[in-house]
Amino acid sequence: MSASWAALRALKTNQSLRALFAADPQRFGRLSAKQDDLLLDYSKTALTADSLAALLALAEERQVAAQRDAMLSGEPINRSEGRAVLHTALRAGPDAEVRVKGVDVMPLVRASLARLEGFAEGVRSGAIAATDGGRFTDVVNIGIGGSDLGPVMVTLALAPYHDGPRVHFVSNVDGAHLHDVLKGLDPARTLFIIASKTFTTIETMTNAQSARRWLVAALGERAVEDHFAAVSTALDKAAAFGIDGGRVFGFWDWVGGRYSVWSAVGLPVMIAIGAQDFEAFLSGARAMDAHFRTAPLAENLPVLLGLIGVWHRNICGYGARALLPYDQRLARLPAYVQQLDMESNGKLVTRDGAPLPEGLSTGPLVWGEPGTNGQHAFYQLLHQGSDIIPCEFLIAAESHEPELAEHHTLLLANCLAQSEALARGKTLGEARAQLVSAGLPAAEVDRLAPYKVFPGNRPSITLAYRKLDPYTLGRLIALYEHRVFVEAAIWGINAFDQWGVELGKELATALLPAVQAAPGAVADPMTQGLLGHLRGL
Repeated sequence: MSASWAALRALKTNQSLRALFAADPQRFGRLSAKQDDLLLDYSKTALTADSLAALLALAEERQVAAQRDAMLSGEPINRSEGRAVLHTALRAGPDAEVRVKGVDVMPLVRASLARLEGFAEGVRSGAIAATDGGRFTDVVNIGIGGSDLGPVMVTLALAPYHDGPRVHFVSNVDGAHLHDVLKGLDPARTLFIIASKTFTTIETMTNAQSARRWLVAALGERAVEDHFAAVSTALDKAAAFGIDGGRVFGFWDWVGGRYSVWSAVGLPVMIAIGAQDFEAFLSGARAMDAHFRTAPLAENLPVLLGLIGVWHRNICGYGARALLPYDQRLARLPAYVQQLDMESNGKLVTRDGAPLPEGLSTGPLVWGEPGTNGQHAFYQLLHQGSDIIPCEFLIAAESHEPELAEHHTLLLANCLAQSEALARGKTLGEARAQLVSAGLPAAEVDRLAPYKVFPGNRPSITLAYRKLDPYTLGRLIALYEHRVFVEAAIWGINAFDQWGVELGKELATALLPAVQAAPGAVADPMTQGLLGHLRGL
């Protein structure tokens, strides 16, 4: 590892956040950045002007800007799979030109978006109808991973903008998931979308076949062509399933699954909120792309977030990060970012396949829940646990429920208070003084005071914005996408493959005959005992 890393380690300060703020009352102004109304406050991290400058120097040394430009220009930066990485093209402007292997892909992108909008608006208006000519009231998206987490998260986040059919999601191969979604639906009013690029994903196709049987049992075989659509590139397999080619919507190998919500994978979102609001969603992401491409590194929100992540992971040694949106409609954002971050940057080798340099750690554990729920679950550990876990708060200035304004005021107060409490903490002297002022006897003060000490100095950042609308949600997702890229660029890893998901799938396929008790099938000794126990129950 280079001298830049050593310089950064030397700049790690032992000063508390209290002391840093006391020494610099203007710290918030110096350690915050904006993109329009979207504010990143990172003043409650241990960064100083010197350590930030050293991080920016590391970004220059690691050629983050050049790597960014290579991605945005369509170079095949996904080396292990030999592919370009161009999810940004899916939200590019009407006059944009993006080339892959010398061919401008934007005419295909625009044509695909127009097809999606036509189908979505047809379903919403009733022009695309059920077998009996009636409107669809419910849409069930069947997918997993990137074909589920993004649409689920966005659909929930944009609930105030829903004016189309109800949208449901099935992902888990556990039959309970499909059963519980279907039990409240009318087959005659239900449209299914099967989201699988290859049409071979075992969980998705198992659920799809079961959904098909459910529909056929109620409406007959001929209903399949009216009640199913697909997001896939496997036209032949979709046709064999019974889906007409006009209802199959594809995307390209330069769009990774966890980056695909902007593509045909976003069809259920478009059906829920309409083409106009989906365009606003794309527009927000496009604005963040432009900011990422043009803003100086020191003012660039994705770059700053990525550098903060590197600081916490590699200099401070923090192995986890908590994502804490103070918005119930962002309840699925932690799971979405968990996949985005951990599937992208949970890597052991460099982009060239070499072992990581000794001592270099890559992606952390990412987890979280919405506030204020988490305060009554795991914040105890955040405040007084033996491990330090950096926190990321998200909060809107305005809610969608003006008639419940006092709720949002309380939500805001809690978010700001948690950020301050993590940083400030409470000393033993402060705890004792508080107990004395409450009138407790001296012996009780001595007994209780140690329990009420908060070490503080727990870092956090806050993302604040006016309102969670389609445009802002687009910006937030693109911000997290680019943050992951920046961290990968500095670590020298490929953020766009996911070989780590393969081994478990291979073993599940190999083990299936033994689980089914097929003649002659034998499980590995590692598994035989557990399988025998389960069979005996």
